[in-house]
Amino acid sequence: MKRRRLIMRTVILLVLGAAVAYSLYANLTKDDVEQVAIGSKAPDFVLTDMQGNKHRLSDYKGQGVFLNFWGTWCKPCETEMPYINNQYHQFKDKGVQVLAVDINESDIAVNQFASLHKLDFPIMIDKDKTVMNVYGIDPLPATFLIDKNGNVIKYYTGQLTEDNIRGFMEKIKP
Repeated sequence: MKRRRLIMRTVILLVLGAAVAYSLYANLTKDDVEQVAIGSKAPDFVLTDMQGNKHRLSDYKGQGVFLNFWGTWCKPCETEMPYINNQYHQFKDKGVQVLAVDINESDIAVNQFASLHKLDFPIMIDKDKTVMNVYGIDPLPATFLIDKNGNVIKYYTGQLTEDNIRGFMEKIKP
């Protein structure tokens, strides 16, 4: 009886030890999602805006792209959205495009937010967080400035002022 308990305890300890070793190995060797590097080509994506139009990032080659990741629940995002809209109107005819990517929210929530703030630039929803993960976004709001050649020239996280936005759009104007 004692021998049987000893064998059972040994087996249990070996299984637990193997589980701990596997967990350590998996955590130490997993690839962390890295943020897109400044100077690198912006990863291409296709998302559909709230009006049903598809937007492929590579279709904007030759224009500057102000790529903003946000959420309706994010207070800094809410503060900066009207500023982005104002500057969108100033720069849209100068070769600068705004693409706003909401992270995994409902169409209803995003449409209500856009109506409340009278936003009229393209707003898309990254339903499965694929684009967010490819770009390595964390936390929100996050903004990438993409030049006319499709290269990331700046990454900014945190709330933007209207002056920041104007300066960033000047920087990516072709």
